[in-house]
Amino acid sequence: MSANFSFQCLASCSQTKARAGVFFTPHGPVETPRFMPVGTLATVKTLTPAQLKETGAQMILSNTYHLHLQPGEAIVAGGGGLHKFMGWNGPMLTDSGGFQVFSLSEMRKISEEGVTFRSPHDGQIIKLTPEKSIEIQNTLGADVIMAFDECPPATASRQEVEAATERTYRWLLRCKSAHQRPEEQALFGIVQGGVYLDLRCQAVEALANLDLPGYAIGGVSVGEEPELIHKIVQATAPLLPHHKPRYLMGVGTYQEMVIAIASGVDLFDCVIPTRWARHGTAMVQGDRWNLKNAKFREDFTPLDETCPCYTCQNFTRAYISHLVRSQEILAYTLLSIHNITELIRFTQRIREAILNNTFVAEFGKWLIPQEMELGRVGE
Repeated sequence: MSANFSFQCLASCSQTKARAGVFFTPHGPVETPRFMPVGTLATVKTLTPAQLKETGAQMILSNTYHLHLQPGEAIVAGGGGLHKFMGWNGPMLTDSGGFQVFSLSEMRKISEEGVTFRSPHDGQIIKLTPEKSIEIQNTLGADVIMAFDECPPATASRQEVEAATERTYRWLLRCKSAHQRPEEQALFGIVQGGVYLDLRCQAVEALANLDLPGYAIGGVSVGEEPELIHKIVQATAPLLPHHKPRYLMGVGTYQEMVIAIASGVDLFDCVIPTRWARHGTAMVQGDRWNLKNAKFREDFTPLDETCPCYTCQNFTRAYISHLVRSQEILAYTLLSIHNITELIRFTQRIREAILNNTFVAEFGKWLIPQEMELGRVGE
């Protein structure tokens, strides 16, 4: 790991593999475990960087694929790089574009060289290779960049998953060779392997031998049943190097995060808080509330009286319900502020519980007995 990047584990849970730590980056520390808001196009939808900071966000994401299509990495670089371009001075991560290309299944062709696809913007044929993905990410300038991977769908056969996992490793070697800014940007490898735990185990072993600055678990939000996701994470996370940050991609519900944290995961991202906000939905202590419901029309209490966010401190359920029903943009801003604060506070509370060794006592209700037993394996 570069001198500009390091991970320090401060405490471990005595009953599970949960851990509290700090991931140090050139743009500041990230206290783990931590939820990271998604800012796909160099913006967390409807929020200013100042509002985002107030939610407690430390590290945020942007996406290589989307920024390559619009406005283009050259324009971002012309604006001083991703941090300066969007006015965010904290740590940032860019996805490789692999997942987005996977979602274009009707429009793309995968080969050993890379992926060729038709731009959904203008129909232009675009070729994305491991080298091109890294070149774009080097130009964007985020603190953490992701290796370009092949993300097989949940319906893929074992043979297809095995081929994709092996190709992901070969692509990672090419990403590593193409990476031009290792002192300023940490390259994370991605563990694939679908629902096959032996393939996951083999992938971890191969990636760990490369001694990368960090590792991600990918391919767990592509259509599997939640129970299967939990088993994959529980089997994979503890195998990853203990002294490096572990990132579970595309996960952001209370139970998913608690089970993953109990397995030793440090970082999470998900579009849920802002996507739900745009549908008039609030996250309140793990529950999902539709503000269009009639019961909120004359409810003059905050969304959550215990929440310190700007929304809960200044507005009522009735007002937000009115904004949602009126399709006012302010509704999406206020709900995004609350929802992101909600998830970050949740991971902050978990961190405090791990530091105090009360993780199971405080958050055990999110862990079913079978998962608790799995969490103890190998302790």
